[in-house]
Amino acid sequence: MNARIGKHLLGLIAILLLAACQPSPYPRVSLAEGTPAPQVGADEPRKLSLRVAIAAVISPQATFETYAPLLDVLSRRLDRPVQLIQRGTYAEVNELIRTGGADMAFVCGGAYVEGQREFGMELLAAPQVRGETTYFSYIIVPRDSEAQSLADLRGARFAFSDPLSNSGYLTPLWALREMGVTPETFFASTTFTYSHYNSIRAVADHLVDGAAVDSLVYEFTIASDPTYSGKTRIIAKWGPFGIPPVVINPQIDVSLKSQLRAALLAMSEDDAGQKALNALMIDRFVSVDDSAYDSIRQMAAILRGWK
Repeated sequence: MNARIGKHLLGLIAILLLAACQPSPYPRVSLAEGTPAPQVGADEPRKLSLRVAIAAVISPQATFETYAPLLDVLSRRLDRPVQLIQRGTYAEVNELIRTGGADMAFVCGGAYVEGQREFGMELLAAPQVRGETTYFSYIIVPRDSEAQSLADLRGARFAFSDPLSNSGYLTPLWALREMGVTPETFFASTTFTYSHYNSIRAVADHLVDGAAVDSLVYEFTIASDPTYSGKTRIIAKWGPFGIPPVVINPQIDVSLKSQLRAALLAMSEDDAGQKALNALMIDRFVSVDDSAYDSIRQMAAILRGWK
């Protein structure tokens, strides 16, 4: 085996390890654990847990640490335990919502329009970040790369995040389509990292030559660890798109749905709620119209052949 081939194989192995660094299956973490159980009378049923699903677009541990304060506030406001369910892909999270395995989920716009079309996934609320309810798809490269645009990545090693991700797959796929090429004909190789954070790491460590990532996750990552700013840079930006929303099971109890929406919309009104939002770099949760996701829906319809 010559040195070049050996180096290439080591790079591929490293990418696979990045994609596999999220344990499967993901644990169910009860935020009520460690707290005394309320005394329940013989005729008073114990309240069921609210099951909240999240795809680990950052690392599983970081996902738990950043979302735990918010879910703790929800638990107290709803007066019921909350379970965090992490999964490795948006498809798995959508399936949890479809089958009733989760009541609520944080998903991306691509996963939302797919779930809405397939089984009526419902939009509950959306985060507002720096006064906006939109985000972008970024193409990032190593800081020392000579690439200045997507066109410069012909023949490169490229990372997508998730097949249902708008920013990490659907949008760059659309951009390639407009160039008259496909990932197979344009790039030397492609991989799914199943995490925007893993894609950022892969670029920073020169395991790939470029990647498509969620602008919010990228900005959260470099704010949390500025070394990534020195190792990566943005060469393309598409959008704006409707921001990744909070969704619910379409069969969820109407009363619970109203309570959930009210709790999210009021999250910024007290110190505990604001602290939880700050951990996620969110201003507040707001109501958004489904039309905010029309541009994603239109791309998905063409790329996925929806009729």
